[in-house]
Amino acid sequence: MKVLITADSTCDLSPELIAKHNIGIVPLYIIMDEKPYKDGVEITVSDIFDYVNSGKGMTRSNAVNISEYQEYFSDYLKDYDAIVHISIGSQFSACNQSAKIAAEDFDNVYVVDSQNLSTGSGHIVLDAAIMAEKGMAPEEIVAELDKLIPKVEASFVIGTLKYLHLGGRCSGLQALGANLLKLNPCIEVIDGKMDVGKKYRGSFEKVLLQYVEDRLKDRDDIDSRRIFVTYPPTMSEELISEVVEKIKSLHDFEEVICSQAGCVISNHCGPICTGILFYRK
Repeated sequence: MKVLITADSTCDLSPELIAKHNIGIVPLYIIMDEKPYKDGVEITVSDIFDYVNSGKGMTRSNAVNISEYQEYFSDYLKDYDAIVHISIGSQFSACNQSAKIAAEDFDNVYVVDSQNLSTGSGHIVLDAAIMAEKGMAPEEIVAELDKLIPKVEASFVIGTLKYLHLGGRCSGLQALGANLLKLNPCIEVIDGKMDVGKKYRGSFEKVLLQYVEDRLKDRDDIDSRRIFVTYPPTMSEELISEVVEKIKSLHDFEEVICSQAGCVISNHCGPICTGILFYRK
């Protein structure tokens, strides 16, 4: 049985991983000047940051609608016996609901709520693709994913609240206070929702390495298979290399995968942001 794994573009897996594991990607939209652009297809992260820096306003993200999911599923099923589609968490977007409604028109499309975003859902997508490669049936894949989803630990440190503020996700007073105090909040995904964790103070470079240490040091509940380091393309590659070395000094992961955040995630988190995402045992 040929099972295809598909996912929303918000999973932030690299083009190389997507190609290697034959993953179908359904792009969300970025709205700029009231025109929709497909995430990663018709618009880049740099386009978003340039637009915001120009003072023209803030771009916003839009979900995929039901009819579009129906079209994607129909096209994919021309070559596959079944689809397991993994969506961005239902608390973050209407994509999951739209995909589930679209799937009702098919008896061989299974929609999974990742309860996460970025490479938090990317972990789930990648493991689903590996299961499909091993020949597992779609029902078996979904059952295994249900066990994995609660184990994902996803968090990011954000260096500027400008984008969250302009996108309506924090007040002007909060943004001003954080900037004046040089606060860098840690955003965590807990039970499928975003929450603010520790608030770090100081330069982003020092904060980022401290954040990595706080997440990994002296823990025995971490699954060592894989960790993602996810960040927008505006981040310094030298700093990201330091993050990777810091991770390796704290925990022996089999894979440390660097992945750039796509348009939807970057649209909310801005140009100064990095996260580490892994499984708990």
